[in-house]
Amino acid sequence: MAKALGVGGIFFKSKDPQALMTWYQACLGLPDESKDYASFAPALMPANGATVFSPFKSTTSYFAPSKREFMINFVVDDLDGALRQVADGGGTLVGDVQSFDYGRFGWFIDPDGNKVELWEPTATAAG
Repeated sequence: MAKALGVGGIFFKSKDPQALMTWYQACLGLPDESKDYASFAPALMPANGATVFSPFKSTTSYFAPSKREFMINFVVDDLDGALRQVADGGGTLVGDVQSFDYGRFGWFIDPDGNKVELWEPTATAAG
């Protein structure tokens, strides 16, 4: 049986893709090898980080206040610093930072209205 080995990309529509990419590069330090995309090498992932594939029920409010049917999650090395950068860059912070055994989470709305989750894994999180 052929198997999926990981998430190969996150693709979505934007009213101004290059402006949104520039915003993410400035506010979250996404790699800037292109004005059209950013690549993340697996070696950059923290030891306890992971890429999660998780369908949610269609009735979830977890993505609110965004009206989109998806939410992007980025693993970050400094949650508080990343949230400050996003706010300084004009993103709208939503909710309070939450802590769990596997890490800390914070959220914002990007210039296109997408809700984005930031995750700073703990050193003891299961990989």
